Amino acid sequence: MLYIGVTSDLIARIWQHKNNVVEGFTKKYGVHFLVWYEPHENMESAILREKALKKWQRAWKLRLIEESNPEWKDLYEQLV
Repeated sequence: MLYIGVTSDLIARIWQHKNNVVEGFTKKYGVHFLVWYEPHENMESAILREKALKKWQRAWKLRLIEESNPEWKDLYEQLV
């Protein structure tokens, strides 16, 4: 499963997902690894990008992840 979302505090949000604090998709499907992220200058551009990515074909999303993280390592530890 892949989850795409927007947050103003990535570290806190990933911690919430990893600890099943947030009800919803990530808790239901056990999506607990950060394999790709993209910083933005402002929330507006982040939301526009999120909406665009959600319309992408799965193969395109997989290619995007694998270009920068071919082993699908959990990037959370690099952030904390």
